[in-house]
Amino acid sequence: MSGERKLQIAYSGVQGAFAQVAAGKIFPEGELNSYASFRQAYEAVESKECDYGVLPIENSTAGEVAQVTDLLYGGTLKIAGIFELPIVHNLLGIEETDKSQIKTVYSHPQALDQCSEYIFNHGFEKRVATNTAQAAKEVALLKDPSMAAIASAETAKIYGLKVLEKAINESESNTTRFVVLSAGKDPEKKEQIEIFKRKEAFTLILIVKNEAGSVARAITTIGDFGFNMRTLRSRPQKKLLWSYYFYIEGEGDLGSVKGVEMLRALEENCEMVKVLGNYPADVILE
Repeated sequence: MSGERKLQIAYSGVQGAFAQVAAGKIFPEGELNSYASFRQAYEAVESKECDYGVLPIENSTAGEVAQVTDLLYGGTLKIAGIFELPIVHNLLGIEETDKSQIKTVYSHPQALDQCSEYIFNHGFEKRVATNTAQAAKEVALLKDPSMAAIASAETAKIYGLKVLEKAINESESNTTRFVVLSAGKDPEKKEQIEIFKRKEAFTLILIVKNEAGSVARAITTIGDFGFNMRTLRSRPQKKLLWSYYFYIEGEGDLGSVKGVEMLRALEENCEMVKVLGNYPADVILE
């Protein structure tokens, strides 16, 4: 039906950001909504302004996106799925420039980090942007032949820039994982969310008791019930000095008998057990 409501999808960044590319591949029929920050995109889903949010959680080169991890810890949203997007960074400049004229590169801190060897070898000065697409937009507006952006080829097309050099990131396997966030209740367009029904992986946040061996007991508990833990990270609790929470990703169905028993055992040994989601195994976006 032509009048059927589209799913509303929140992402952080301007048009052309990698989060928008990922969101468009995950929700090809959704309406993509840009927000200025991770928090604003997250809160758009919490407030039901949008049905889903797509935010980066980890990069294979630069590591975790700590701001998003902290939002998951402090907020109410659930993880519906995790998707992997191969990242290719390119050097983009205005049509009138040549690579030999470039003195300054402009991009998100993680993109600058992922291309650090290339930047160092060419002696470029670095400038930080809120995201890669914003950097491209700024370069297009300034029209300075000595300035280039590091961003995607899709972004070059959007802002009328040319690709001065392709694939300048060090790692050929550079990939960003994006979490799809929801408020819990599925929207009406069932055909677009069927993939989220599988329960093959999970994410937990734990705060362990302040006693000897508590971290080891929590980790052992997950393994004792037959679940493979593939990620364990600690993050500071901002309001409690020198206190930490643990972000855990594992494989398996928490709704199974073993899953329910494992969660019960964790609750006996932890001050807090927060289930962020039980979702399909990572899907690679083409």
